[in-house]
Amino acid sequence: MDDPLKVRLDKLRKISESAKRRANLYSDVAKIDNARSTRPLNALQKAPAPGKKLQKLGFLMLWVPEPTGVTIAIGGPMIAAGRFLDKKYNGATLHDIGHVTKSTISSINDFKSSIL
Repeated sequence: MDDPLKVRLDKLRKISESAKRRANLYSDVAKIDNARSTRPLNALQKAPAPGKKLQKLGFLMLWVPEPTGVTIAIGGPMIAAGRFLDKKYNGATLHDIGHVTKSTISSINDFKSSIL
């Protein structure tokens, strides 16, 4: 019969190894320097945020003083579309993913050290 603590520690060890491999993979991907892969990797380094831009334009149009009210009628839907795009579009970059992975690794290591 297996000790539940050993089983749990083995699970944590596997998760920790997986997180370390993932962090190494992301750092290796960031180091690739190829002319054809530069553009997609730049998108991973600096992800565009179309939702935020659309929201800003919508707010600008909403607050522009105009007597006919056309900009107000256009600004509201632009803000709503920007919020929808913001929810559906993931603007995470490699830096964000690496930061979360590092924090996960450190919390796993802290938990392991507190058990042992």
